[in-house]
Amino acid sequence: MSEYTVIAERDAFLAACTTLAAAAGPVAVDVERASGFRYSQRAYLIQVFRRDAGVFLFDPPALDDFAPLQEAIGDAEWVLHAASQDLPSLRELGLEPPRLFDTELAARLLGHERVGLGAVVENTLGIALAKAHSASDWSQRPLPQSWLEYAALDVLHLVDVRDVLARELREQDKTEIAAEEFADVRDRPAKPPRDEPWRRLSGLHAVRGRKALAVARALWTAREEFAEAEDIAPGRLVPDRALVAAVVADPRSKHDLAALKEFTGRASRSELDRWWQAIERGRADPTPPRERATGGDTLPPPRAWAQRNPDADLRLKAARPAVEELATNLHMPTENLLTPDTLRRVAWTPPEPVDPGSVADALRAWGAREWQVGRTAQVIADAFVGSVQHAEKAADPAS
Repeated sequence: MSEYTVIAERDAFLAACTTLAAAAGPVAVDVERASGFRYSQRAYLIQVFRRDAGVFLFDPPALDDFAPLQEAIGDAEWVLHAASQDLPSLRELGLEPPRLFDTELAARLLGHERVGLGAVVENTLGIALAKAHSASDWSQRPLPQSWLEYAALDVLHLVDVRDVLARELREQDKTEIAAEEFADVRDRPAKPPRDEPWRRLSGLHAVRGRKALAVARALWTAREEFAEAEDIAPGRLVPDRALVAAVVADPRSKHDLAALKEFTGRASRSELDRWWQAIERGRADPTPPRERATGGDTLPPPRAWAQRNPDADLRLKAARPAVEELATNLHMPTENLLTPDTLRRVAWTPPEPVDPGSVADALRAWGAREWQVGRTAQVIADAFVGSVQHAEKAADPAS
């Protein structure tokens, strides 16, 4: 096994960029974060591989300006696995792929049963990768050599994997499909923040009453602010279950909170004043939250459609199996042919009149790519029309 070092000095970084610029062909890129350990999703290690250049491991916290790396790669194609996970961290450093090949997404479009990096490498190249450090704390320094070997392997074979998958895409006539999907991943805007992120507290269903929900919100906010300031994952300070336990216990004093054995976590006692103040703020909140989250543009669950919107229920029940059959014929997961949410939204509020053209426009409005529109619009329109005809016959058996 090769010995790897993390490049943290400017001169070594510039020398590596020169070597990468002198090589040719696609560039494999990967990012290691410290999810579950740190609050931020920043990159703590960036791995880069290019044929005739080799593997380089860069230390983002030590290297401020990554413009030389962006310039060195130039307009070459970037190869990433599950690119949507790494692109935000790369963009924070000013690293942006001009062209993208996503090996995970390619494997999905090709109908591979397993699409994790290890599985895809083994399936395409016959090489088994050890995935021992994927959940490690990559913010620590120094990084053990075994971790660096693992990180290097994440990019070492990725260009070869890309070549095999590109050939499979050509054989299945999916090259253009993949190109549209890769461009969509690269250009997709970041999701807007949730309106009420505190409602994602695990176990919040056990909290009853608006005043108690106000306390839960205040505790979550206090933990979030402290976690961001310390750059520590919130759950490592006080787990969700401990916050909920404190709300449910409804302690009468700071002493009662300290005595609550379910209130655990590394900061549960050291920051006791912080949590007690949050509880008091929540209790005094003049605008406690609603019992249920506001709906926004969220649709009801499909199981409720028969009562809430019977016509939409019929449309969905007719279109869903038709889209699933089409996906099977194309040898890809249904959600890659068309996301379930997109189909549900078009079924809930169909265009008027229902025909392939209007359905195509509706699909585009909800973010479907052109290749998806071209393959599904006719199928969905036919299913919607058929559901209406079926309903009319059921209402008038004599017809």
